[in-house]
Amino acid sequence: MRTRRRTRTSTGAGTSTGAGAASGSRRRGRAPRLRPHPFGLRTRLVLAFLLVAAVGCGTTAALTYRAARNAILEQAQNTAVSAFREQVDALYVSLPVDPDSLRTDLLRIARQGKPRPWRVYAEYGTVRVSSTDRPTSSVITPELRARAQARDATPHAGFQRVVKDGTPYLTIAVPAVFLTHVEGTARPTGLVLYAVMELNEEEAGIEAMVTAARDGALPALAVALVPALLAARGVLRPVRELRHAAHSMGRGRLDTRIHAKGSDELADLARTFNESAAALERSVAELRSAEARARRFASDVSHELRTPLAGMLAVTEVLDEDAGSLDSDTARAVRLISAETGKLAVLVEDLMEISRFDARAAELHTDEVDAADCVRKTLQHRRWTDPAQVVPHLAEGIRARLDPRRFDVVVANLVGNALRHGEAPVTVRLYAEGDVLVTEVSDRGPGIDPEVLPHVFDRFYKADRARTRSEGSGLGLAITLENVRLHGGTVTAANRPEGGAVFTVRTPL
Repeated sequence: MRTRRRTRTSTGAGTSTGAGAASGSRRRGRAPRLRPHPFGLRTRLVLAFLLVAAVGCGTTAALTYRAARNAILEQAQNTAVSAFREQVDALYVSLPVDPDSLRTDLLRIARQGKPRPWRVYAEYGTVRVSSTDRPTSSVITPELRARAQARDATPHAGFQRVVKDGTPYLTIAVPAVFLTHVEGTARPTGLVLYAVMELNEEEAGIEAMVTAARDGALPALAVALVPALLAARGVLRPVRELRHAAHSMGRGRLDTRIHAKGSDELADLARTFNESAAALERSVAELRSAEARARRFASDVSHELRTPLAGMLAVTEVLDEDAGSLDSDTARAVRLISAETGKLAVLVEDLMEISRFDARAAELHTDEVDAADCVRKTLQHRRWTDPAQVVPHLAEGIRARLDPRRFDVVVANLVGNALRHGEAPVTVRLYAEGDVLVTEVSDRGPGIDPEVLPHVFDRFYKADRARTRSEGSGLGLAITLENVRLHGGTVTAANRPEGGAVFTVRTPL
């Protein structure tokens, strides 16, 4: 008999392993679907590259514009100032000033203007003479007049660039002087000549340069886009491979590796990933092997213990019947052996059930049943019909597709746990929420320690570390969790605000 049981368990485990391998093959055959990132690393790299290119182009254009503008304006300015100074120095001035003769001189100076003709104005006291139909110009500023008409020993020539009504002008002021015979010094005559020249041509040249720089910036950025894409591709290729490899490993392919080439930081990252993946694969293989050995050991031990326990249970039943005729010490020993043998039998059955879950050999045999009737049968079968112990609140007429045997285990484990570790009466509620069947089991005890709540469904977990023995096997809630998962549902543990623990099972109808 034991050989036949061991053979059946081995066959079930082999079938489960084969199914897992087939599932792994299907996973390996599919490429991981990666979510696109519209503002991902590629976009940011390209934008950063273009931003650097734009800043470089803009800075170069600004510096070039500034240097070229100053050069153009200074060249025109220096030419005009030198030429005008020469014309004024060559002018013969006779005092007092003759307006008609001075106008003739101004017209001649205006025609000889460089780099283009000037408008020339002369001021002598209240006398105003010009080469145009206007005696003076509004472009000439008071500051320039004050400098040129200063009454000191040394005459001061000057110039200014002025913008009026959007038109740039160059204004030049040169005082007329005459040389004395004493040490050849120059003395002012009081006559000041002004030259006004428009800078439209220079500004047009500068605007043309700006336009050329602006028009050349867009093609430059378009050309910069090509190396930006190439650089982003070179940087992102190993990153993309690393992402695919990480997704592949997350799906269970621990043999995934990245082709590492080069000697840069990304190549070092790829090599580090490969080393980590190899170490993880070895560790997981060792853990899986140890886990498989542990499961096989628990299953084999459970099967080996089942037959002798059956014989021991039969013997203890006989001894229990005759315990009344034995002396008190012997009867106490017989009853102790009977109770402990029963607990050991329960533990072996629970271990066998857990081993079936671990081997993926547990199956559902569902049927459409009346959920309230299933709960009532569970309570009646365990003799939990006393209202002082268990109070059922069952909604009638709920039809659900369940495995009656496994649902019976779920309800029995939760109610038995509440009776052992909580306080009566235990309340069992059954109702439907949409397409979900909800089963609640609550007690009137002190509740569950918040530190214990995350571990109540762990195998052999003990809330009291000092307690070495418990009334149950320590696997009841773990088996409950597995049975609920097999139904596609969830089970949670919590504390009620008014006190006591509550376990809630949600399974699809």
